[in-house]
Formats: sequence, C-alpha cells, structure tokens
Amino acid sequence: MTAPQDATSSDARAPDATWSRACLAAALVALDPAGTGVVLRARPGPVRDSWLDALRALLPVGMPVTRLPPGIADDALLGGLDLPATLRTGRPVAQPGLLARSHGGIVLVPMAERLAPGIAARIAQVLDTGSVEVARDGIATRHPAQVGLVLLDEGEGEDEALPPGLADRAAIHLDLDAIPPGAVATPLPRPDLDAARAARSALPAEAAETLCALAARLGIASLRAPLLALRVARLHAGLDGRSIVEELDLAVAVALVLAPRARTWPQDADEAAAEPPRPDRDDEAGPAGQESGEDRILAAAAASLPPGLLARLLAHEGPRNRSPGAGRAGAVAQAQRGRPVGARPGDPRRGRLALIETLRAAAPWQRLRRAEGAARLRITADDLRIRRLVQRRETTTIFAVDASGSAALERLAEAKGAVESLLAECYVRRDRVALVAFRGRGAELLLVPTRSLVRAKRALAALPGGGGTPLAAGIEAAGRLAAAERRAGRSPVVLLLTDGRANVARSGAPGRAQAASDALSAARALAQEGTRALVIDTAARPQDAARALAAAMAARYLAMPQADAARLTRAVREAAPSC
Repeated sequence: MTAPQDATSSDARAPDATWSRACLAAALVALDPAGTGVVLRARPGPVRDSWLDALRALLPVGMPVTRLPPGIADDALLGGLDLPATLRTGRPVAQPGLLARSHGGIVLVPMAERLAPGIAARIAQVLDTGSVEVARDGIATRHPAQVGLVLLDEGEGEDEALPPGLADRAAIHLDLDAIPPGAVATPLPRPDLDAARAARSALPAEAAETLCALAARLGIASLRAPLLALRVARLHAGLDGRSIVEELDLAVAVALVLAPRARTWPQDADEAAAEPPRPDRDDEAGPAGQESGEDRILAAAAASLPPGLLARLLAHEGPRNRSPGAGRAGAVAQAQRGRPVGARPGDPRRGRLALIETLRAAAPWQRLRRAEGAARLRITADDLRIRRLVQRRETTTIFAVDASGSAALERLAEAKGAVESLLAECYVRRDRVALVAFRGRGAELLLVPTRSLVRAKRALAALPGGGGTPLAAGIEAAGRLAAAERRAGRSPVVLLLTDGRANVARSGAPGRAQAASDALSAARALAQEGTRALVIDTAARPQDAARALAAAMAARYLAMPQADAARLTRAVREAAPSC
C-alpha cells in the first residue's frame, strides 16, 4: 500500500491507483489519528462510504469514532453541568462533552463546510492543546481530548469552504470525487499497522529543510504544512518497515499534504517528472545536488497527484479552494421566533421558558435552599431563564453610482473597478446586490436586487456617463429601494459613489445651491430611516461636499484616491450589519 515510485508509469493517475493512494492515506490516519487528521472532499455515496469503512477497519479495536451532530451546543461539545447528578447531590457535578468522550479516537464532521465559526474555533483550540477546559455554571474542570479529525467536505458551490483553521490543522487532504464506484471493489492488502506503530523511523538532518523548501516553492504560506508533512513521511516510512525516512516517504508526504495546499507547481519539476530519474544524480555534489533531490521528490509526487490537480497548479490556478464565510452575512435580530442561541434571565410570560437552563441555574443552590420537610427542588425567580431567539436576515447592498459628467470618464472607470471588486465581495457573502445610477435629470434602477454576479457585472459595464448630477434623486432612489428591502425582512446597505458636487435639483431644474440643499435633505432622510451607508468620494481630490454629505447621511466617508480594493472591502464589512 505504497505510492507509485515510477514517475513515468502510464497508470499513475488511473482510478485504481487513485483509490490505492486513498487507502494508503486511511492507513496513515489510522496510525496516528490525533497527529494527522484528514479533509475528505467527496460527495455522499459508495466511494466515500467505502473509504470510511476502510478507515474504521484499520483502527485499533475499541477506538471510538464519534459523529459530530449539526448545530451542536457548547455544553454538548465541550462539557458542562451534569444536571441530574447536580440535582441529586445538591452540588455542581461536571459532565464531559463529545470531544472529551472521544479522547483517543476520531471525530467525524459531516458537512464541515457549514460548521459555525465559533464551533470551529473551539475544536481548533482542543486540537492544539489536547484537552478541554470548562469553567462555567459553578464548575471548573479539564478533560483530556486528543482526537483525530475527519472533515467531510460536501460543498457544491464555489462559495462554500471549510473553516480555514480546521482545514490547516488536518494533515492529509483527499479528493475522491474523481474515483468511480467500480474502483473501490478492488481488494487491497491490509498493512501491518501494529508493526508500524511500534516503528520509530529516524529523520535525516536535511528532511525538514527539504520539506520547508518544497512548501515555499509550491507557494504554501502555512507553517503547519511542512511540519505535518514531516509527520506523514515518518509514518509512511514506518508503514513500509524502514528505519530511516527516504525520498519516497517525502514524496508521499508532498503528494498528500503539500500538493493539495499548493498555489503553483514549478515548471522545471513538471519537466523532470516526464523523464525517469538517473542513477548518477545522487552523485551530484554541492547546492545543485540538493536542488536535484527536491526535483526528484516533486517529480515522484507529481506522478501520484489526482487527475486535474497538476494541470491546475501548472496553470497557476491553485487548488479548488472555495471562498470562506459564504452565506453568513446579514443582520441577526432578536425575535419571538427563530433559531435558539442560548438563554437569558427573564420572565417566562414574556418569552419561552428555557427549562434546562433554569434548572442549571437553580441546581448549585439546592443544598442551601433545602429545609427540613421542604420539596427536593426549589426554584426562585432569579433562576428563571427564557430562550434567546434570533432570525438571520439577508443583506442587500445597493450601489448608487454617480454617472454624471462631473465624475469624468476616467474617474467613472475607476469607480466601476471599485464597484466590481465590491460586487465580488458581496457575492462571496451571498448578499443581494442592486445598482442605481443617476445622471442627467434623474436616477434609474439598472439592476433590481439579485444574487447573480454576472447580471450585476453586465449592468455595470453598460453604465453610461455624462450629463448633470441629480444627487438628490440618486439618494432618494436608493432610499426607496432600501425601504422596500427592509419591509421584505432584509438588511439594506447603501454604497454611494459620487464626488458630491450636485448641480441638478430634486425638481430636475439646474442650479448648484438648490441641488446641494436637496442632496443634504435626502441624505438626512436616509439617516433618519436608519439605513446603513458608506460614501465613497470618486473625485481626484477629496471633496468637502462629499464629506458633508456623508455627515448628513450618518455614513462613513472614504476617499477614492486611497480606496484600494482591500480598504473598500474592509469599509463595506464595517458598514454592513454585523452577523
């Protein structure tokens, strides 16, 4: 169950070979679950089930494999108060959570791309420390929790991604989507894992340096990646019965750990993969010899990469990573109905009684409250808890763009570029976007609220320029659309791109004084409605008129000369309702 050694083998990327490498990865994870972990990119089906069955068969007898339930609460994950025991004894009794109960085993995370950021952060902390600390509800305890993580990546779209902190901590990344179901029917020999666990393969002095250099050549910024690759190389050497790590073991580690994280692939290494290694290369001396060793490892790793990955890396496209955080934008509002997010002290007549939380609050005090002949359980008004419910609302980002002659064609082009970068950010967050343009005598809704990035870019590209600046009309049009989105239960954010120099009044008549007054009036009305806004000054130099407009709108002001894509993105995130 080793990786192919011949870089020129014609079947190196065949389905059977890919499945063989996947089973090799399962054996490496089974050798050291807590020290490795795996990201498994695979749709539900027989291939994924066969791989999970192969992993379970390789684990030691009795090793727990626990499935993480979706939407798990903190006390269930980390541990908390054992309510029955606390009520029985009259003193706080701790209860271990899922991670502590899984100590020494594996935690399986289905739909890991949908894992809440808070849960992902807590799991990452446990992976780093190997223990769970609980200090709440009158208890303070620590439980060992050394677990291996199997993250099942089931994301369908390009806007779904695993939590980056967990993905980075998993050593091996596998993609099984290209393996047909027929390939898993091939029986593979079972490796001698007991002997491999007892083995202690030595590391050559240059192994760590080689893997760090290879990670740098592949464009990997993570510091964990070469350390995890080093661990996988030692496990592979032990699995093959070698007492010292060799180039083959490093090549397997590169293929399973570094290549899936790579952002590029050296062209010279790909050329080296096309020809078999020459025996006389080991005799090369000096720096060139070390470089040749790296090339040989890359060439061997390239021969065992999944179909399509090497081509994407050579094209500098990187792996098929999906943008994180998708679908999680939007304001969170407390409501009478929605998703429970905890409990708070309160009157059950004004909310839903949280029974378990109420009992938790009362349990530590029972010994003090108990009197001779009194009931076994006494609850006071201070113990009462009611549920906190929230409803997540979608965000609609409304772009109001000044397309007048005062914006100048070159400034309008820059504004379009800024809007396009912001559109991409909104698409990643799964916001709805709308486009309002104002020029001449009035404003026009060019794009109704949509999630289609293609439609938004098409409308932006067709945006004409020239004419007067009916700034008040543009603000009022954006305000009307924001009000409609608010009535529909969404959270609107207005992004106004203008130089602030209005010259067309609300009535459509020319005149700078009246136009400026109308624009400020419309801006104040938008602020009174509570609409969040951001004013981006598109003038070549910052304008006092745009600053005054932002102040009247209660909006943040950002000048275009310094508004690069990164600053625009941060500004939009700060202007948008927090999630």
